[in-house]
Parts: sequence; structure tokens; C-alpha cells
Amino acid sequence: MTLFRLERLAPRLSVDQAWQRLTDWPLHADVVPLTRITVLTEPPSHEGTAFVGRTGVGPLGFDDPMEVTAWEPPPEHTPARCRLEKHGRLLRGWVEFRVHPHPPGGARVVWEEDLRVRAVPRLMDPAVRAGARRAYGYAVDRLLTV
Repeated sequence: MTLFRLERLAPRLSVDQAWQRLTDWPLHADVVPLTRITVLTEPPSHEGTAFVGRTGVGPLGFDDPMEVTAWEPPPEHTPARCRLEKHGRLLRGWVEFRVHPHPPGGARVVWEEDLRVRAVPRLMDPAVRAGARRAYGYAVDRLLTV
């Protein structure tokens, strides 16, 4: 498993606004190139919500099925927290993000992920970590600025 952590500030977004963007699963497809999101459960999102991210073009691609295993939205929870478990054939592991207040009125996002790529040896963990940090960092940055 390759563990990495990202922190981002969103000074123009409230905790609730940042949370809404990060948990708008179809919005992820708008900011991640060559990705489609299919939500498999009825809205609104909650513990047990399931969705699949499909990355690729036509038959050349892979599915990244995920399930929400912790759902602690604002304003009841500070920081707000969501945890996803990845159940794919290619990608496994978990994602957890928290949205904290960041004075004066902004939000701070902490994104942690433990990612395992099937058939990739542990020797490649540093490369996987670097690539994942860049890709997920790009996605989080875009989600917080759309």
C-alpha cells in the first residue's frame, strides 16, 4: 500500500461549500480527464453510497468502484469527514478527507489515501506515491476552484 497525504487551503470557500464540492461525485468527472462517474445508490450521499469511476477511452480503461464507509458532514461535525473504500480489481485501498475551518472563514482540506495498484511491486511504491499525489492533488485543486 502507498500512503500519501495532501493539504489544501480554500480561503474563499466555507467548510460547507468545500464539502459540497468534494462529495459531489459526478463533479469529479468534470475535473479529472477521461473519467466518468456512475453513482449506484440514490441521493443524497450517505454511509453506504456506492459509485464507480471509469477512467479511459472506450474499452481501454478501468473501473474504480468505491463505497462511502464514513459520512460526517458539516455543520454537525467539525471537521467534516468522509471515508471511501476502493474495491476495484486494479485499484484498492481507502481515501479519507476532512474539511476543517480555516480562519477567517475559509476551509482547509486534508486528503489521505492508501492506494494499492494490482500487479505493481512494492519496489514501485515511491513512483506510485508521486504519481498519485500529483493526480489527486490536481483533482482536489480543481474541485476547490470550479
